[in-house]
Amino acid sequence: MRTTLALAALALLAACNGADTSSNTSAPAAPVAAAPAPAGQNWTETVSETPEGGYRMGNPDAAVKLVEYGSRTCPACAAFARDGFDPLTKLVESGKVSFEFRDFLIHGAPDLASAVLGRCGGTAPFFPMLEQMYADQSATLDRLQNLSEAQQQQLQSLPPQDQIAAIAQAAGYVDFVKQRGISDAQAKTCLADTALVDKLVKTTESATEVQGTPSFFINGEKVENAVNWQQVEAALKNAGA
Repeated sequence: MRTTLALAALALLAACNGADTSSNTSAPAAPVAAAPAPAGQNWTETVSETPEGGYRMGNPDAAVKLVEYGSRTCPACAAFARDGFDPLTKLVESGKVSFEFRDFLIHGAPDLASAVLGRCGGTAPFFPMLEQMYADQSATLDRLQNLSEAQQQQLQSLPPQDQIAAIAQAAGYVDFVKQRGISDAQAKTCLADTALVDKLVKTTESATEVQGTPSFFINGEKVENAVNWQQVEAALKNAGA
């Protein structure tokens, strides 16, 4: 197995963003036209896995392509989801913008556990599951931070793949996905999927421009000043959305 990501320290409420906050200076692009979905379809229900290891929602030919590298245990990412998911969904519905989420494993095994189970149901529930994980993040972090030192040491003594499954149980992720249609057997199979774990690790390792989460790219260009929804929204408007 390729992964060398160790079990992260469980003080996950610390800041997880290391992005540059300098401002962008590019000239605004001309507004792009809406691109209605084919009859009977909605762009928000058009979801596919990308070759880069993310999941994309929306028009695959959208003029404005937003990519987020996010950690499911990152409070700043949860704040972006809370404030931005609804208005971003409206932009996706227009066909002008697509949104791709790529898991960035800034907290090691806790992020791996949530990312693996967040993909367990396939494409259709990916974004609803992501949004709901962020909504439940505070309770998840409380469960992890309330682990005793002995429990943490026991987790750290496990082989990497076993750490992921144990963290998934300790954080409540397994119960979380079971309440949303993923069976216990499915969850165990996903957590034991070393190929999926390797794919997620590769996505993180290959993102050399990402220093913290959330990090955003529009049409392949890093948005240096984007941490919250208001900053991302301004960047999207600047790109013509």
